[in-house]
Amino acid sequence: MATMIHDADVDVAAILGRKVAVMGFGSQGHAHAMNLRDSGGDVRVGVRPDSRGWRAAEAAGFTPMEPAAAAAWGDVIMMLVPDLVQPGLFKKDIEPHLTPGKMLMFAHGFAIRFNWITPPEGVDVSMVAPKAPGHRVREVFKEGAGVPGLMAIHKDATGTARAATLAYAKGIGCTRAGVIETTFSEETETDLFGEQAVLCGGVSALVTAGFETLVEAGYQPEIAYFECLHELKLIVDLMYRGGLGFMRYSVSDTAEHGDYTGGPRLVTEETKNEMRKMLAEIRSGAYAEKLARDTNSGWFAGERGKHRQHQIEQVGAKLRARMPFLEPVAAPEPEATLKA
Repeated sequence: MATMIHDADVDVAAILGRKVAVMGFGSQGHAHAMNLRDSGGDVRVGVRPDSRGWRAAEAAGFTPMEPAAAAAWGDVIMMLVPDLVQPGLFKKDIEPHLTPGKMLMFAHGFAIRFNWITPPEGVDVSMVAPKAPGHRVREVFKEGAGVPGLMAIHKDATGTARAATLAYAKGIGCTRAGVIETTFSEETETDLFGEQAVLCGGVSALVTAGFETLVEAGYQPEIAYFECLHELKLIVDLMYRGGLGFMRYSVSDTAEHGDYTGGPRLVTEETKNEMRKMLAEIRSGAYAEKLARDTNSGWFAGERGKHRQHQIEQVGAKLRARMPFLEPVAAPEPEATLKA
């Protein structure tokens, strides 16, 4: 079993004595910057002037800096902008200021794994990847707990990379729950696979297909929404707390029977073969190339807009507005189409 590294195993002083420049103030960026600041870290935020991130950083009490200035200032530079933005940002604003002895950090190994970024010699390269969306990283930290995380060392030029990386993980709260050591390749490949096959692609497609099947059969869209999307959280929460076994124990016998009989009809050997193909595309780099093509061609942005207009989204928004106990939220419109 993998070794979990916890608070008692780590001295946070290895990061508190360094200047940390967090690039980006989005989902992960705001959580890392604010958690590390609350832990006593010296943090600056690098963002584009007049951007949503710049305004959010100011609202959070930071004095934001342009990326190049933040990179020049920082001893540690954490890249928390989208994967497709990282290469351009690195080349223009980060690399000129990566002098020997500095540390370049990531929360996802994508750019290093697929050689989109090649750091210069003499620079430490490491990763701390919280296993939760940024808003949960922040929320749980404020509650006095933390989310688990992964850490990896790609290059230890100074001999101090591991201590500083673990200290960073402690500073943002991950060692409160536990950190597992991995590699950039393992984190990237498993993360992309999980997103595509299960957590985002698989779940979203299954929820949407179930909703469409019920509506096409003449059932009320609101009922279909409750059965195929709303109640999913209840099931996932049970899995989260006690695994599949606890979920099956907690639901009705009829639901448990449906689990055993319905699941294998949907997730067949053909489905698993498709999963294997997806994993092979990830490992070969074919998916990374496709991501760049789809983004630059405008296909990605088109899909984002199309799915926002699906009936399940329209029905769901109206229902959630009537359930204030959910504290309903809506995704903001994107500022611009990303380019690789």
